[in-house]
Amino acid sequence: MITLFTIGFTKKSAEHFFNLLRDNHVKQLVDVRISNSSQLAGFAKGKDLEFFVNEICHIPYQHVDDFAPTKELLDKWHKEEVTWEEYVEIYVNLLKTRDVIRKYGVKAFDGSCFLCSEDTPEQCHRRLLAEYLQAHSKEKVTIVHLI
Repeated sequence: MITLFTIGFTKKSAEHFFNLLRDNHVKQLVDVRISNSSQLAGFAKGKDLEFFVNEICHIPYQHVDDFAPTKELLDKWHKEEVTWEEYVEIYVNLLKTRDVIRKYGVKAFDGSCFLCSEDTPEQCHRRLLAEYLQAHSKEKVTIVHLI
């Protein structure tokens, strides 16, 4: 049994965010944003987040660009030039093109939490990524969205 977690940092205090990771026994935080260095990210800015998650939760942090949508796709979504259904199709095809299953596998992320900025998973690529990994795993995969 593999467990994949997802979390967004928007609309969460640092206390709530890190308590969610710790209380759910997350083993690794995997940043799936295109850019993890935005000043708007607050406590979730890449280098700061790496420090905080290690100090507070005692878990490693990694940024995996292959799991992020392209800047072009994200821009089209924000400008409403693509529907959610089109976004999903393009993003899933991107995961296939990048061959993420062969490159990374699924087992390596057991107990990991995929991080993005969206506060809920409904229209976020972190959910799509977790579902893609779930669909391509030979083992049973449970997805837990930390809110």
